[in-house]
Amino acid sequence: MHILIGFLLAILIGVLAWRVGALTRSGALSAALTGGLIFGFGGFPWATLLLTFFITSSVLSRAFAKQKAILAEKFSKGNQRDWAQVLANGGLGALLAVIFFIIPQQVWIWPAFAGAMAAVNADTWSTELGVMSNILPRLITNGKTVERGSSGGVTLTGTLAALGGAALVGIIAVSFPPYHDWLLRWGIIALGGLIGSLFDSVLGASVQAIYWCHTCNKETERHPLHTCGSPTDQLRGWRWMNNDVVNFACSLVGAIVAAGLWVLFT
Repeated sequence: MHILIGFLLAILIGVLAWRVGALTRSGALSAALTGGLIFGFGGFPWATLLLTFFITSSVLSRAFAKQKAILAEKFSKGNQRDWAQVLANGGLGALLAVIFFIIPQQVWIWPAFAGAMAAVNADTWSTELGVMSNILPRLITNGKTVERGSSGGVTLTGTLAALGGAALVGIIAVSFPPYHDWLLRWGIIALGGLIGSLFDSVLGASVQAIYWCHTCNKETERHPLHTCGSPTDQLRGWRWMNNDVVNFACSLVGAIVAAGLWVLFT
């Protein structure tokens, strides 16, 4: 029965998110599927972490929309998340929920899920707040100054935002149940989330597919057409390594780091 309730709640949230413009129609369908698996198989603690990510990331995406409008040409997609973005951020969590349902006794599954959610939350907070920095970002790989919104560019503001996003998920995660060594476990999840977010930046600066608009003379993640309508040509990176793949890798690294440290030190 709780699985059915989980899917019904996920469908309701997906529809509401679509109606307010946070998700596209395909995004709402994917959210209903991933959310249903997480709500139904994981239960209330898992649902809480997923909702923490979804609500805070959606609010931040819309809060500074006007200020970030000029940077829209940099990103591959807009503020409305489609099915690929939903799966990139929540697909691993849904898989872990299924694994948890099958083998609930495995201690690494919960921190892996928390680390994945911390990583995608950290990455979203970093992106949404980092572009507001008054200081130009620098590529995480070589320190070269780049334009705001450039893939792989980091700022102190963005890094602190990433840490805040990961820490929020972490503090909620260690309250299910309350752990006597909660500070250590909180630090592990927050660290896993931060490292996942930084790994996302490393991929963005090195192997993520980046394109060039000859009309605007600017780099962009958009392909095959830029926001101006002109075709874009690949500038660097691996063509298959788009932003959705990078986001999934971010969640995977966050899960591995958090689960590994959890097993080793707790």
